[in-house]
Amino acid sequence: MIDRSSGAIANAHPNPSKAAAGQRIHKLEPDPTAEPIVQRIFTMYIDGMSDKAIAAQLTRESIPCPSAHDATRNPHRKKTAWQQGAVRAILINPRYTGYEIWNKQRKEERLLDVDDVTLGHRTSMTHNPTEEWIRSNEPAHEAIISLGRFDTVQTLRTQRARNQGRQERAGKQGGRPYALRGRIRCTLCGRKMQPATIRNHVYYRCEFKDQEAALYPHLTHPRTVNLREDIVCQALDQWIARAFTPDRLTATLTALTHASAAASTAETHTPEQAQARQTIKDCERRLARYQAALEAGADPAVVTQWINAVQQDKEAAQKKLDALPALNRKKESPLDAEQIRKITESLGDIAQRIHTADPDQKGPLYEALGITITYEHTTRAATVRSRPSSAYRQWLCPRGDLNPHAR
Repeated sequence: MIDRSSGAIANAHPNPSKAAAGQRIHKLEPDPTAEPIVQRIFTMYIDGMSDKAIAAQLTRESIPCPSAHDATRNPHRKKTAWQQGAVRAILINPRYTGYEIWNKQRKEERLLDVDDVTLGHRTSMTHNPTEEWIRSNEPAHEAIISLGRFDTVQTLRTQRARNQGRQERAGKQGGRPYALRGRIRCTLCGRKMQPATIRNHVYYRCEFKDQEAALYPHLTHPRTVNLREDIVCQALDQWIARAFTPDRLTATLTALTHASAAASTAETHTPEQAQARQTIKDCERRLARYQAALEAGADPAVVTQWINAVQQDKEAAQKKLDALPALNRKKESPLDAEQIRKITESLGDIAQRIHTADPDQKGPLYEALGITITYEHTTRAATVRSRPSSAYRQWLCPRGDLNPHAR
């Protein structure tokens, strides 16, 4: 921790057996360099700053972060900037109050494979709830933060988390729809650009804060990269509609016809067949793991027993799959080029329909088309790619007209 120097030897160990062996307890001492920084972090949080804002402020002031202050204990961490995770760790650390805390974590053992308990367990540490922590009756070392100040910060953290949850839920229920949310990436850093409404216009932004610039000093990235949604959507809608213009309609109809034929001949399975196929896949996965264990030096006799048992399960599932009757269901006939042409003609001006559609209606369209966009800030160019995730069919109702309720 950045607030303590190495512990000084205090009194004899309270455990009689350890005291008889000559062991003594150690007492933490404040680090004179880090102590005022920790106190200031608590003050800044109580004054209303967030973890991220505190980290940015300390980075701007060139105050060494924990890994830079104590590099020998943190050789694997970056030492160029404060991270909000470091600020959070300081704000929730009860040792600053001078009291010793026990039962903060517990060991949990989980089976490596629930289908085969002979593989053993994996032990991991899990945090206990705060109410299950055990605090010493008396202070164990000198306090940096008063107990009341520490409790005030924990209360504020709970309240802010609750308020943020309410705002997120309210935004999901009645917030403004963003048609391209999660579909635009910045080519400079590779991150997704986040939507924001500025002066009644929707922008997608990539912000590069001071602490991020310190982490990536060789990356040339403006502080903020902005891209307006309406400009992108206008060009994107024209690109989509262009596929149905007369000069390109033949190629589009050919592609749609092939997709329709592939969808109509797609293989279907009964639930029993799907379960048998999943069992075979699980057996193959376990066999591969057992083979790896054998190559790693596990007992060949034990591993052979495991392999034989799994082979039996796999053979039983394969026999069950072979015995199941083939699914006899009438397949839908694929659409031909003439049917697709009539559908597209009945839609009228596709470009105008897409352009005038609401953002909450465009979002599902872009999702179905698998639209992804990469934005190059230096050239002001957006590259669009479309990879539809599934094929589509069109059903006709008995009257012969388009059925708007068809799936």
